Amino acid sequence: MTTTQTTPTQPAAPSLSDQPGIAAHYRLQWEEVQKAWVLLYPEGMVKLNGSAGEIMQRLDGQKTVQAVIDELESSFGATGLAADVLDFLAIAQRQGWLAHHERR
Repeated sequence: MTTTQTTPTQPAAPSLSDQPGIAAHYRLQWEEVQKAWVLLYPEGMVKLNGSAGEIMQRLDGQKTVQAVIDELESSFGATGLAADVLDFLAIAQRQGWLAHHERR
């Protein structure tokens, strides 16, 4: 007898042309007491590190991932941030923090 094991399908990691936003049941907000950006949701809160906060506050569902990367590189006088941003967005996607919008 042969058994086939199936695994749940993971959403595709965002690409440079996608326009991700924050999922509807999350709210991004600056918490002065924590001195950090946080994602609030009905069951609790996720405290974001500085880099994650900088990325998440730019996700408006309108800008492409490439535009977010360009903005971050310009704001921080850095280059080569694409891999790090894409890695974070893949994690955020798996956590359910993103509303995935593909550019049409």
